[in-house]
Amino acid sequence: MEVKRKSKLSGEKASSRKPVGQKPRPHPSSEQERLGMLVKRAEQAMVRTKSAVLKSVGLSPSQYVALYELDQQSGITAATLARACLVTPQAMMILLKSMEQQGLITRSSHPRHQNVLELHMTEVGREALQVARERVDPIERRVFGVFSPKDMAAFREFLSRFIEAFEQG
Repeated sequence: MEVKRKSKLSGEKASSRKPVGQKPRPHPSSEQERLGMLVKRAEQAMVRTKSAVLKSVGLSPSQYVALYELDQQSGITAATLARACLVTPQAMMILLKSMEQQGLITRSSHPRHQNVLELHMTEVGREALQVARERVDPIERRVFGVFSPKDMAAFREFLSRFIEAFEQG
């Protein structure tokens, strides 16, 4: 007996039968689901801890990452900074507006390309980044200190392979 029900997304009738020739997708095992949850919990713990110390400096984690990248690459564009920070250009524009209002950055025209805006950290931004690093670095040393250099190399390799596996196809 075929069961028909309305799909919540498409508004069309859905069938419980699988199309002919389509192999059923295996569900992740509970072990795989637990690994995914561990990755998520690790990320949340890191963000929560860093957010707490950055808040006392008046920065969000996103602002901290943006300032860190600007410290590495002064004069880059918003699009380049968005890629470096792993956010959309739209999200970066919102972030930059608030950072500019706080006096952390300035935007200026490129000397040869008037339509291109370069981003620069202000003295206020440099001071905020310095204080933020002083508060974040001990946390990172404590966390990463529980791993040997060999463990850290393996951890990086495993995470890179984990990401690549998700990004395939």
